[in-house]
Amino acid sequence: MELEFDYVIIGAGSAGCVLANRLSASGKNTVLVLEAGGSDKRFWIQTPIGYGKTFFDPSVNWMYSTEKDPGINNRQSYWPRGKVLGGSSSINAMVYIRGQATDYDDWRDLGNDGWGWDEVLPYFIKAETYSDGGNQYRGADGPLHVSNVSSQHHPLCQRFFRAASECGFEFNPDFNGEQQEGVGYYQITTRDGRRMSAARAYLHPALKRDNCQVITRAHVTRILFEHTSATGVEFLQGGQRRQVKARREVIVSAGSINSPQVLQLSGIGDAGLLKNIGIEPLVELPGVGQNLQDHLDCCYYYRSRLPTLNNQLAPWWGRMLAGMQYLLFRNGMLSLSINQAGGFIRSHPSRPRPNIQTYFNPMSYTSAPPGQRPLMKPDPYAGFVNSIGQIRPLSRGHLQIDSADPLAAVKIHPNYLSHEEDVAQMLEGVRLLRKLASCPSLAEIIEEEITPGPGVQSDADLIADIRERSSTVFHPTSTCMMGPDRNNAVVDSQCRVYGTQGLRVVDASVFPSVISGNTNAPVIMVAEKAADMIIGQQEH
Repeated sequence: MELEFDYVIIGAGSAGCVLANRLSASGKNTVLVLEAGGSDKRFWIQTPIGYGKTFFDPSVNWMYSTEKDPGINNRQSYWPRGKVLGGSSSINAMVYIRGQATDYDDWRDLGNDGWGWDEVLPYFIKAETYSDGGNQYRGADGPLHVSNVSSQHHPLCQRFFRAASECGFEFNPDFNGEQQEGVGYYQITTRDGRRMSAARAYLHPALKRDNCQVITRAHVTRILFEHTSATGVEFLQGGQRRQVKARREVIVSAGSINSPQVLQLSGIGDAGLLKNIGIEPLVELPGVGQNLQDHLDCCYYYRSRLPTLNNQLAPWWGRMLAGMQYLLFRNGMLSLSINQAGGFIRSHPSRPRPNIQTYFNPMSYTSAPPGQRPLMKPDPYAGFVNSIGQIRPLSRGHLQIDSADPLAAVKIHPNYLSHEEDVAQMLEGVRLLRKLASCPSLAEIIEEEITPGPGVQSDADLIADIRERSSTVFHPTSTCMMGPDRNNAVVDSQCRVYGTQGLRVVDASVFPSVISGNTNAPVIMVAEKAADMIIGQQEH
């Protein structure tokens, strides 16, 4: 083998960047990161609102599509995933949400010792520098900068908060503080008006060390083994097959789609599936690629009597002014996410904890082509969007390779809305959107509900609309699930792959269940905790 390192990390996404930094920090270990994409030094990656451009850019994006899904009227879903340094943290909407404390207690109660809220909170704090300062819940000196940008958000957000109050929902100044419930402003991963991806926070500082390297445009084909011990990685670069040896461990951090793909290509998974496509099974782990979970969202579009961001960004001169403001001062619309306000609420008072996430966006783009986000080209009239998504779905999908070709995309079957309880909660959620819109503070500024429109009223019609229009908010998890039973789990509570030695998976694919909200912050937490486990094991 031409290369040799202590640790070889597959994927420079959110988890891989954290691991590269923490494992190389002592200077005792050599670390190599293999990334299929290229550099993140691009204007539209560093500019926060640029995710509207990278959303559909094959040079930085895997641009996956799912199989036709019966639960959403046999539609295919478009799943963008980052193919660039920083992974999806370089192309996401930057919303920083940890989830609910009970999410992690659920992980612990499923048999994952050490993953309860009290055990994971220190890693959220360790990772973070919060712009409003640290406290018992927030970090003050971590690599990842999180910004409270509420002072720059559109005044229409205040209308949403007042309507929510009229509906009985309280304002929450910090979703990542003592508790998550309520409505408020979303915080985002930016610093000084620029995106704070995991690459910017963790990887680029680590690459200044002599013992940490990255190879870009390196498409991993398989993990190399001696018996069941991982010894290295094979990858393609520039049409050439290369190999690298791992003296201590191979760590798969390729994300919820690519991590199970790499395992299956390496002979780890359902033996029958692998044999059928000509791959010799190495370790029988039927859970690889199973337990797929994701968040669905349903948007309601409104024409507004008050100005929205559409009024600023629809005319060419408005876009020019926004661009000049950003270039000169690093603030304004281009320094923000479109997800400005929202909340975590109960779709019905009987729900034991918040089960719905809402996004309030003070702009609209109803004429956008399917699968695109022209955030700088909104509708030519004042409009806004309010949406809901169920945050702990019970539906489970799966994904799998159907070819031994490492360059072939996996087949993704989300299985959305296959559980009746998910349908019931989504129905409660859209009824709640209607209730919010009827509260005085919003009702007096709504000229009309554009989509789905007032003609859609009955439960049957609302459910039909949910199945026809709901779309992913890009939070796939759990395809290499952590758990105590190797009959359905893939890794143990130390993120070690069952039946192997020297092999771990560390990313969103190991989540025992999807958390209540956006997934980037929990991925970074998981990697921080896994790094401590790896270093602790090495020291013993």
